[in-house]
Amino acid sequence: MIKKLCAGLLLATACLAGAHAQVVPPPVTAKAWMLLDATSGQEIASFNADTRVEPASLTKVMTAYLVFQALREGRLSAQQQVTVSTRAWKVAPGSSKMFLEPGKRVSVNDLLYGLLVQSGNDAAIALAEAVSGSVEAFVQRMNQQAVAMGLPDTHFASPHGLPDPGTYSTARDLSMLAQRLVRDYPDLYKTYDSVRTYTYNNISQPNRNRLLWLDPSVDGLKTGHTEAAGYCLIASAERPDGQARRRLISVVMGTASDKLRTEESRVLLNWGFQGFKTIKLYAKGETMDSPEVWKGERESVRIGMARDAYITVPVAAQVKPVLTSRQPLLAPIAVQDQVGELQVLVDGKPAMQWPVIALDAVPQAGLAGRAWDSVRLWWRQHMG
Repeated sequence: MIKKLCAGLLLATACLAGAHAQVVPPPVTAKAWMLLDATSGQEIASFNADTRVEPASLTKVMTAYLVFQALREGRLSAQQQVTVSTRAWKVAPGSSKMFLEPGKRVSVNDLLYGLLVQSGNDAAIALAEAVSGSVEAFVQRMNQQAVAMGLPDTHFASPHGLPDPGTYSTARDLSMLAQRLVRDYPDLYKTYDSVRTYTYNNISQPNRNRLLWLDPSVDGLKTGHTEAAGYCLIASAERPDGQARRRLISVVMGTASDKLRTEESRVLLNWGFQGFKTIKLYAKGETMDSPEVWKGERESVRIGMARDAYITVPVAAQVKPVLTSRQPLLAPIAVQDQVGELQVLVDGKPAMQWPVIALDAVPQAGLAGRAWDSVRLWWRQHMG
């Protein structure tokens, strides 16, 4: 039995694989790139998004994630003092640093600014040692976290991302990693990633993410550069979208210059915000329908989504959600049992599908109730 949602949910809005093909992205010279709607979790457009590339200092996004995790879990504190090791001090002469001095004590707070604003490779080493006791143990944790996040084409050999054949990722994996950083640690992300300039040891260094000066909606995220990797940038921006706010994440890998990675990231973000829109179909736990239940202590059950359901589509697209509840629904039904599907049609074509769950439990009826419903059900199915 298919139950169509009311005509009021016929929405003009935007996104998805099939619909995306009709919206041509702007020209981008990067070796690989991806634009992700972080609100819906959907890809808007990409090029070579699954090609393994050197992430350079974009590696530090995972380093930051694990440090944020340690702060949240109480294994570190922002004011905790870390003694700078010789290994941290000596890392890659000539590379980006916050200019730590061996044997000096530095707060985790300063080290995070050094990591994310100044892109300090020395800060990455010091933080890795503070979290896990050694760089090697921290790198193992980085790779375990990559597996747990479902990043199949990502591997790390260091917490800083200096050239190493054991460090690689993809534009798609990096967009997912960035999404998790912003989603899982929003307060810490905004504390550190959006800072334009930071001074440590009387040395002021600007954030290499030039979009922080050019676009007020951009609040992060991280730059990277080596000769082999080219110029790379993960940019994250949040803008008003009706009464809510919407976040896009762009990943641009391997451009020829700092200027190009900045401009191409800005072009992609503007294109994504202007050409696409994200709509919220249902909130987690919202009652979508109350279909009939057979052989249960209750005659119906409330059904809905296990999580917020968003969809991103081109602005000219028409979106129609169609709810299908499984019939007959037989008790017992437990909370979160799947009892149907929500399919979304974009311009009349199937685009996405979510499971629909029971929001309430319906215990099985007694023997007499079950027998009576068996008779009623047989009559309905066979006699109409």
